[in-house]
Amino acid sequence: MIIMGEDSQRVKDKDAQEYNISAARAVAEAVRSTLGPKGMDKMLVDSMGDVTITNDGVTILQTMDIDNPTAEMIVEVAETQEDEAGDGTTTAVAIAGELLKNAEDLLEQEIHPTAIIKGFHLASEQARAEVDEVATAVDPDDEELITKVAETSMTGKGAELEKEVLADLIYRAVKQVTVEADDGSHVVDLENVAMETQTGRSAGESELLQGAVVDKDPLHDDMPSEVEDANVLLLNDPIEVEEADVDTQVSIDSPDQLQQFLDQEEDQLKQKVQQIKETGANVVFCQKGVDDLAQHYLAKEGILAARRVKKSDLGFLKNILGGNIVSDLDSATADDLGRGSVSRDDADELFYVEGGADAHGVTLLLRGSTDHVVDELERGVQDALDVVSTAVSDGRIVAGGGAIEVELASRLRDFADSVEGREQLAVEAFADALELVPRVLAENAGLDSIDTLVDLRAAHEAGDETAGLNVFSSEIEDTFESGVVETAHAKEQALSSATEAANLVLKIDDIIAAGDLSTGGNDDEEGGAPGGGMGGMGGMGGMGGAM
Repeated sequence: MIIMGEDSQRVKDKDAQEYNISAARAVAEAVRSTLGPKGMDKMLVDSMGDVTITNDGVTILQTMDIDNPTAEMIVEVAETQEDEAGDGTTTAVAIAGELLKNAEDLLEQEIHPTAIIKGFHLASEQARAEVDEVATAVDPDDEELITKVAETSMTGKGAELEKEVLADLIYRAVKQVTVEADDGSHVVDLENVAMETQTGRSAGESELLQGAVVDKDPLHDDMPSEVEDANVLLLNDPIEVEEADVDTQVSIDSPDQLQQFLDQEEDQLKQKVQQIKETGANVVFCQKGVDDLAQHYLAKEGILAARRVKKSDLGFLKNILGGNIVSDLDSATADDLGRGSVSRDDADELFYVEGGADAHGVTLLLRGSTDHVVDELERGVQDALDVVSTAVSDGRIVAGGGAIEVELASRLRDFADSVEGREQLAVEAFADALELVPRVLAENAGLDSIDTLVDLRAAHEAGDETAGLNVFSSEIEDTFESGVVETAHAKEQALSSATEAANLVLKIDDIIAAGDLSTGGNDDEEGGAPGGGMGGMGGMGGMGGAM
């Protein structure tokens, strides 16, 4: 016997399974219209009124106010996909939702969840093995093919209009931070690639810059605008008058005492500037504040300084210039300084910072017409940067446009013949779920999804493993030859994450909640959940207009 409080609620067996599947599917339904080059965007308005316009799956799911434990599991699929592969978040979430939809049909046929879970697990392992077999090896020096990987990732996003220019910048950026290991493998250190955005110009004017970019102004008009042999102090300590640790009152009886007090503060700031000068620094990037009087003394000493520099910028400057980030000015020495050159571009209002000959850091300076444009541009370029990095380090790519999913589905149906028991039906259901990708690509492009899928199946049965959908020409063609290519690792990760999330949901047969689950009533709409859709996912209801 379970003794529960008055406000607690329990949902068991089939009702629990329906509740969980409906919640998970609602999340998948929310993002599937964004899939592919012709996918639509979502406008997300948070509680503070800030607007985000994007078709990036993980951004949509993280911005939505989701308050449902099952739905949050599906959000984790997107987050894991983003962390591990950099792209394919919408694909992973859509497949997870379709697996649960197909599992629901099997449950209605009285097939036990354990058999479905085992079948899905077998299918996932086989599918990942087939991805490796179908994948094509790519050389890190194959600029044309790897650039196509970046272009495919950006197609359908804000970066699409200038994807050729941006893809070239991304390839060159990754190339400069790639090192070959002793075993012949390639390691890409994206920590040495920074991104800076700027509004007012077109995306086609974006640049790849050696070194770092700091979007700050010099603190004083008399400071130099360019330092060729820069000794840079990276400071995480304010150049200001030190305040007392506790509340202090100063009693002043005469103007002389006031002047004496002010002179002491001035001497303290002079001392701090003198400490900086004694280290040999001629450039200071400070994360904290700099007093107005200290700015004057720094300018008198010919020291270029900027304040309120972002912590991330300071860390990147450390990579570029060497040296250390100093947290206590009193302990700063010449050994803490970084070496390089610093110049000011007055037109862009940016500092350009370059390191020595051994520095590998680069900055992608992305430009766009408005803040919303550059935000979406940055998301698209970040995804492309991640997939190019994966392509270089993993060295495997596959045909896009739904080609790999249809090929895997075909091979899984052959594999199902060797699986005994009811797990065979689960393997076939898994194969059907994979074909969601070309179906949704077709739907989002305004094409007939059934006709498209039939044509794709026929092409793959005829032995064309790379036949996929070109949504721009509406034709079935060799997408690998067309340059629509994706990383094999992203596909493997999507299969793994989606399967594990679906199996986790299917294994639950009892929900015991301390509060109201809102499971009363029925919702006959597809993707709905007991209790008006999402149960505890009230935040999604608030976003309904955006979906």
